Amino acid sequence: MHLSLGFSPCPNDTFIFDAMVNNKIDTKGLTFDTQLEDVETLNRWALEGKLPITKLSFAVYLKVKEQYDLLNSGSALGRGCGPLLIAKRDIPRDEIKDLTIAIPGENTTANLLFSIAFPEAKKKKIMVFSDIENAVLNGEADAGVIIHENRFTYQLKGLVKLMDMGEFWEETTGSPIPLGGIFIRKDVPADVRAKVDTLIHESLQHAYRHYPQLSDYVKSHAQEMDEQVMRQHIDLYVNDFSLDLGTEGKAAVTSLMEAAQKLRN
Repeated sequence: MHLSLGFSPCPNDTFIFDAMVNNKIDTKGLTFDTQLEDVETLNRWALEGKLPITKLSFAVYLKVKEQYDLLNSGSALGRGCGPLLIAKRDIPRDEIKDLTIAIPGENTTANLLFSIAFPEAKKKKIMVFSDIENAVLNGEADAGVIIHENRFTYQLKGLVKLMDMGEFWEETTGSPIPLGGIFIRKDVPADVRAKVDTLIHESLQHAYRHYPQLSDYVKSHAQEMDEQVMRQHIDLYVNDFSLDLGTEGKAAVTSLMEAAQKLRN
């Protein structure tokens, strides 16, 4: 059976899926057509039900739950890995509601976490995550919510952290931060869904057996990063929750969904 699969070109995703999509493990008769896109593009596609298997921000889960189920393996969820609110200078928190904030997509968990922390902040500028640092530097935005590898580069550009959105979430809920998960369309047969979940788990186990070595597949999709930043990225976003969400991970996702529902009401 041939299936289309969408995930981001970021090292955490390519690290997880490398063995599965490049036939380094037995895929049990399944083959995959991969679509590597920014997560906000994948979020938008999911609203149309475009891909049968896809990485999504957990923030979009409420909007697609009639079409997609969450798999146990492949998620980005943990502690100390949340998005950061950054600016060129320190800004008092009570002024943030009046600022123009660059965000990495309307449907991203980063935007949801920012909205939970600053519900009155409405002046948002949506852009690709990799453009946000420069937007703040050149004055297009007063501050920005950064994700992915930008956590490791913003200080080198002279930017300062106003808030760690992940720390805010952890302090207020006690839960790890659910950033993104792997979802499968409900029209995919149940036995195939179970097989895909198992393959993602096995693919990540294969990657861990060879780590800290990085495959050409991971490196080729992270061309602007040096290998140290790639490993920092993987170490931050890939963990035991990526192998299996488990009870704690599923409870954290439920907490985020409840918070998102409150914002919508």
